[in-house]
Amino acid sequence: MSSKLTSVDEYIGHLQIWREEVTLLREIVLSTGLTETIKWGGPCYQWQQNNVVGLAAFKSYTGIWFFQGGLLDDKQQFLMNAQEGKTKAMRQWRFFSKNEILNAPIREYIFESIENFRIGKKIVATAKDKVVILPQLLQSTLDADAGLYEKWLLFSPSSQREFAEYISEAKRDTTRKDRLQKVLELIGENKNLHDKYKK
Repeated sequence: MSSKLTSVDEYIGHLQIWREEVTLLREIVLSTGLTETIKWGGPCYQWQQNNVVGLAAFKSYTGIWFFQGGLLDDKQQFLMNAQEGKTKAMRQWRFFSKNEILNAPIREYIFESIENFRIGKKIVATAKDKVVILPQLLQSTLDADAGLYEKWLLFSPSSQREFAEYISEAKRDTTRKDRLQKVLELIGENKNLHDKYKK
């Protein structure tokens, strides 16, 4: 899904697999009253401009992402942190078949997330986890490709910053584009910029 998507209908229409499952997840999420939009190349659902959950489909599973999932009770342990030690807030709930998509628990988790936002309870990034400013070339590429964005999230903030600075420091457009291609290859291979120098 490399082209820029403008609607969730378009996103679902592009899916080769998991179409039925993503459609069901979408129906469940919309039943909670959240506002639907597209962010990072996939469906995103908001409450008063706050990102609450997102949907994505990959080769072996589909899932729902809770942007502040680290605050949820999760007594049944449905949620996972795909980046242990790196991500404080984001949690994933993965599904490997349609039968695993349970309406009531999903709605319960979403309503708990909304309530947390309503009372102002959220995990805030510290100075140590400061936001990485991305060059437009890289940002637009990540926005258009949910799979690439998921791989990007696996990198530490310092590694993300190295990628961003490597592209931004180029003086010429052609050099920036060449560096972007190199960075995209490294992200796809889950390699850091300077891995080859590390023994």
